[in-house]
Amino acid sequence: MVRAWYMDDSCTDQRLEHHRIPPKYISLSELFKLTGVEHFKIDPKNYETDKILQELRSKRGYSYEDEIECSQECLDNYEKKLKTFFTEHLHTDEEIRLVLNGSGYFDVRDKNDEWIRIEVKPGDLIIIPSGIYHRFTLDINNYIKAKRYFVGEPVWLPYNRPADEMECRQKYIDRLKNNFSTSVQEIKS
Repeated sequence: MVRAWYMDDSCTDQRLEHHRIPPKYISLSELFKLTGVEHFKIDPKNYETDKILQELRSKRGYSYEDEIECSQECLDNYEKKLKTFFTEHLHTDEEIRLVLNGSGYFDVRDKNDEWIRIEVKPGDLIIIPSGIYHRFTLDINNYIKAKRYFVGEPVWLPYNRPADEMECRQKYIDRLKNNFSTSVQEIKS
Protein backbone atom coordinates (compact mmCIF):
# COMPACT_ATOMS: atom_id res chain seq x y z
CA MET A 1 0.00 0.00 0.00
CA VAL A 2 1.35 3.39 -0.95
CA ARG A 3 2.15 5.72 1.94
CA ALA A 4 1.93 9.51 1.97
CA TRP A 5 2.93 11.98 4.67
CA TYR A 6 3.73 15.62 5.34
CA MET A 7 7.44 16.31 5.14
CA ASP A 8 9.69 18.04 7.62
CA ASP A 9 11.76 21.10 6.62
CA SER A 10 15.13 19.38 6.90
CA CYS A 11 17.70 19.89 4.16
CA THR A 12 19.45 16.57 4.82
CA ASP A 13 19.72 13.81 2.21
CA GLN A 14 16.67 14.04 -0.08
CA ARG A 15 16.54 10.23 -0.27
CA LEU A 16 15.51 9.93 3.41
CA GLU A 17 11.85 9.74 4.46
CA HIS A 18 11.74 13.25 6.01
CA HIS A 19 8.88 12.66 8.45
CA ARG A 20 7.63 15.37 10.75
CA ILE A 21 7.84 14.71 14.47
CA PRO A 22 5.42 13.18 15.19
CA PRO A 23 4.79 11.75 11.71
CA LYS A 24 1.70 13.07 9.92
CA TYR A 25 0.42 10.45 7.46
CA ILE A 26 -2.46 11.10 5.09
CA SER A 27 -4.81 8.66 3.37
CA LEU A 28 -5.10 8.30 -0.39
CA SER A 29 -8.51 9.99 -0.33
CA GLU A 30 -7.01 12.93 1.59
CA LEU A 31 -4.11 13.04 -0.87
CA PHE A 32 -6.58 13.30 -3.74
CA LYS A 33 -8.63 16.05 -2.05
CA LEU A 34 -5.53 18.04 -1.09
CA THR A 35 -3.60 17.71 -4.36
CA GLY A 36 -5.57 15.88 -7.06
CA VAL A 37 -2.93 13.12 -7.14
CA GLU A 38 -4.45 9.74 -8.00
CA HIS A 39 -3.12 6.29 -7.15
CA PHE A 40 -3.97 2.90 -8.61
CA LYS A 41 -2.62 -0.54 -7.73
CA ILE A 42 -1.44 -2.47 -10.80
CA ASP A 43 0.08 -5.95 -11.08
CA PRO A 44 3.72 -5.05 -11.93
CA LYS A 45 4.50 -8.51 -13.31
CA ASN A 46 1.45 -8.62 -15.61
CA TYR A 47 0.82 -4.93 -16.19
CA GLU A 48 0.24 -5.42 -19.93
CA THR A 49 -2.97 -7.34 -19.18
CA ASP A 50 -3.99 -5.54 -15.97
CA LYS A 51 -7.65 -4.51 -16.34
CA ILE A 52 -7.30 -1.28 -14.35
CA LEU A 53 -4.38 -0.14 -16.50
CA GLN A 54 -6.20 -1.11 -19.71
CA GLU A 55 -9.23 0.90 -18.63
CA LEU A 56 -7.12 3.91 -17.62
CA ARG A 57 -5.30 3.88 -20.95
CA SER A 58 -8.58 3.68 -22.85
CA LYS A 59 -10.54 6.31 -20.87
CA ARG A 60 -7.69 8.81 -20.67
CA GLY A 61 -6.23 8.23 -24.11
CA TYR A 62 -2.73 7.16 -23.10
CA SER A 63 -1.35 6.24 -26.50
CA TYR A 64 2.42 6.43 -25.96
CA GLU A 65 4.57 4.68 -23.38
CA ASP A 66 8.20 4.14 -22.60
CA GLU A 67 10.30 2.88 -19.72
CA ILE A 68 12.84 4.60 -17.52
CA GLU A 69 15.40 3.02 -15.24
CA CYS A 70 17.12 5.26 -12.71
CA SER A 71 20.29 4.15 -11.01
CA GLN A 72 23.89 5.22 -11.04
CA GLU A 73 24.74 2.29 -13.32
CA CYS A 74 22.08 2.79 -15.97
CA LEU A 75 21.30 6.52 -16.16
CA ASP A 76 23.59 8.83 -18.13
CA ASN A 77 24.53 11.97 -16.19
CA TYR A 78 23.06 10.38 -13.05
CA GLU A 79 23.80 13.20 -10.58
CA LYS A 80 22.61 15.90 -12.99
CA LYS A 81 19.39 14.01 -13.81
CA LEU A 82 18.56 13.46 -10.14
CA LYS A 83 19.10 17.14 -9.46
CA THR A 84 16.79 18.00 -12.36
CA PHE A 85 14.10 15.56 -11.16
CA PHE A 86 14.29 17.06 -7.65
CA THR A 87 13.96 20.67 -8.79
CA GLU A 88 10.42 21.88 -8.08
CA HIS A 89 8.51 22.12 -11.36
CA LEU A 90 5.21 21.54 -13.14
CA HIS A 91 4.13 20.11 -16.50
CA THR A 92 1.42 21.05 -18.98
CA ASP A 93 0.28 17.38 -19.07
CA GLU A 94 -0.40 14.77 -16.42
CA GLU A 95 2.61 12.81 -15.23
CA ILE A 96 1.78 9.10 -15.19
CA ARG A 97 4.22 6.59 -13.70
CA LEU A 98 3.87 2.88 -13.01
CA VAL A 99 6.63 1.47 -10.81
CA LEU A 100 7.80 -1.94 -12.04
CA ASN A 101 10.78 -2.39 -9.73
CA GLY A 102 12.59 -0.42 -7.03
CA SER A 103 11.19 2.55 -5.15
CA GLY A 104 11.27 6.31 -4.79
CA TYR A 105 9.38 9.41 -3.72
CA PHE A 106 7.18 11.92 -5.48
CA ASP A 107 6.78 15.15 -3.51
CA VAL A 108 3.77 17.37 -4.24
CA ARG A 109 2.52 20.68 -2.84
CA ASP A 110 -0.81 20.84 -1.02
CA LYS A 111 -3.29 23.76 -0.81
CA ASN A 112 -1.12 25.46 1.83
CA ASP A 113 2.07 25.02 -0.22
CA GLU A 114 3.39 22.32 2.14
CA TRP A 115 5.25 19.28 0.83
CA ILE A 116 3.58 15.87 0.90
CA ARG A 117 5.88 12.91 0.21
CA ILE A 118 4.42 9.90 -1.65
CA GLU A 119 6.34 6.65 -1.45
CA VAL A 120 6.04 4.50 -4.58
CA LYS A 121 6.94 0.81 -4.92
CA PRO A 122 6.30 -1.92 -7.51
CA GLY A 123 2.68 -1.88 -8.65
CA ASP A 124 2.01 1.74 -7.70
CA LEU A 125 0.63 3.80 -10.57
CA ILE A 126 0.57 7.48 -9.73
CA ILE A 127 -1.05 10.26 -11.74
CA ILE A 128 0.21 13.74 -10.94
CA PRO A 129 -2.11 16.39 -12.37
CA SER A 130 -1.05 19.01 -14.85
CA GLY A 131 -0.13 22.30 -13.17
CA ILE A 132 0.85 20.95 -9.72
CA TYR A 133 4.30 21.77 -8.36
CA HIS A 134 6.14 18.54 -7.71
CA ARG A 135 9.50 16.77 -7.76
CA PHE A 136 10.91 13.24 -7.69
CA THR A 137 13.80 11.53 -5.94
CA LEU A 138 15.08 8.05 -5.45
CA ASP A 139 15.07 6.66 -1.92
CA ILE A 140 18.10 5.15 -0.15
CA ASN A 141 17.94 2.08 -2.44
CA ASN A 142 18.99 4.31 -5.39
CA TYR A 143 16.97 2.39 -7.96
CA ILE A 144 13.63 2.56 -9.73
CA LYS A 145 12.26 1.16 -12.98
CA ALA A 146 9.00 2.65 -14.22
CA LYS A 147 6.68 2.85 -17.20
CA ARG A 148 5.74 6.35 -18.36
CA TYR A 149 2.46 6.98 -20.15
CA PHE A 150 1.43 9.94 -22.31
CA VAL A 151 -1.44 11.20 -24.42
CA GLY A 152 0.13 11.48 -27.86
CA GLU A 153 3.81 12.27 -28.23
CA PRO A 154 5.55 12.92 -24.90
CA VAL A 155 6.14 16.45 -23.74
CA TRP A 156 9.31 16.46 -21.65
CA LEU A 157 9.36 20.11 -20.65
CA PRO A 158 9.43 20.87 -16.94
CA TYR A 159 8.59 24.45 -16.00
CA ASN A 160 10.47 25.33 -12.85
CA ARG A 161 8.80 27.33 -10.12
CA PRO A 162 7.63 30.07 -10.38
CA ALA A 163 5.26 29.30 -13.25
CA ASP A 164 2.04 30.61 -11.71
CA GLU A 165 1.02 32.53 -14.83
CA MET A 166 0.78 29.38 -16.97
CA GLU A 167 -2.69 28.29 -18.06
CA CYS A 168 -2.22 24.75 -16.72
CA ARG A 169 -1.33 26.19 -13.30
CA GLN A 170 -4.40 28.44 -13.26
CA LYS A 171 -6.66 25.49 -14.18
CA TYR A 172 -5.03 23.39 -11.46
CA ILE A 173 -5.64 26.11 -8.85
CA ASP A 174 -9.31 26.30 -9.88
CA ARG A 175 -9.67 22.52 -9.47
CA LEU A 176 -7.82 22.71 -6.15
CA LYS A 177 -10.34 25.25 -4.83
CA ASN A 178 -13.12 22.76 -5.60
CA ASN A 179 -11.34 19.82 -3.92
CA PHE A 180 -11.05 18.10 -7.31
CA SER A 181 -14.76 17.31 -7.25
CA THR A 182 -14.86 17.22 -11.06
CA SER A 183 -12.13 14.57 -11.48
CA VAL A 184 -12.82 11.04 -12.61
CA GLN A 185 -12.22 8.46 -9.85
CA GLU A 186 -14.66 5.71 -10.90
CA ILE A 187 -11.88 3.52 -12.32
CA LYS A 188 -10.71 2.61 -8.80
CA SER A 189 -13.82 0.55 -8.07
